[in-house]
Amino acid sequence: MDTGTDRRSISTAYARKIATLTGWLMVVTFVASIPAYFILYAPVRDHPDYITGTGADPTASVALGAVLELIVIIANIGTAVVPYVVFKRYSESLALGYVAARLVEATFIAIGIVSLLTFLLMRQEGTAGTDAALGQAFVAIYDRAFLIGPGFCAGIANGIVLGYLMYRSGLVPRPMALLGLVGGPLVAASGIAVMFDVIERGGAVQGIATIPEFFWELSFGIYLIVKGFKPSPILAGVDGEPVPPGAGS
Repeated sequence: MDTGTDRRSISTAYARKIATLTGWLMVVTFVASIPAYFILYAPVRDHPDYITGTGADPTASVALGAVLELIVIIANIGTAVVPYVVFKRYSESLALGYVAARLVEATFIAIGIVSLLTFLLMRQEGTAGTDAALGQAFVAIYDRAFLIGPGFCAGIANGIVLGYLMYRSGLVPRPMALLGLVGGPLVAASGIAVMFDVIERGGAVQGIATIPEFFWELSFGIYLIVKGFKPSPILAGVDGEPVPPGAGS
């Protein structure tokens, strides 16, 4: 384990605030992302020919979805940056890795947002020569960005990296963290399977593969809001108490 782990004391109250804010940020990623993907973006995903100016105007729906996903980006990054001061007490490299993985995921979410906003712009401008094939291209870019971001990187970040951090540090119940260690690889593997056209995108197999990860992330957020971090060796030293030998090593 890292030899440069920060062992400076942090107050119990501060650790509790960090846990609560991290939990709320995790919950926000659910509250904002689910309606954006399943409801607000659905008209464009189902009808890429809308780009030609035909059919119902999806501007309000897609624009609201984009705003919600911008909130998701902020919350995603926050779930790694806010608890960094605590996570690095166990492993600075893993804490940094979690931040990096969330940034990569957020980047692909942003690519998807730009793709659908460009779809709207092309429709609004009535660009000459615009046809349904161009709309299909923008929707395809969104789908692939979603597949790499939430469909793959989230499994690495929240499942494997965060799950391992929580399991080894004992900051949350270990049976709960095991959900992440199981769910993360399943999400990543299902994403790769979709890339190779082994399973259907959004099909039953991929849906089942996301269940452990879904419950891990949701339970992690709720647990931190309700109870905060569990007493753990890496939190020893709060309120000026000495750090036991070997803690964080």
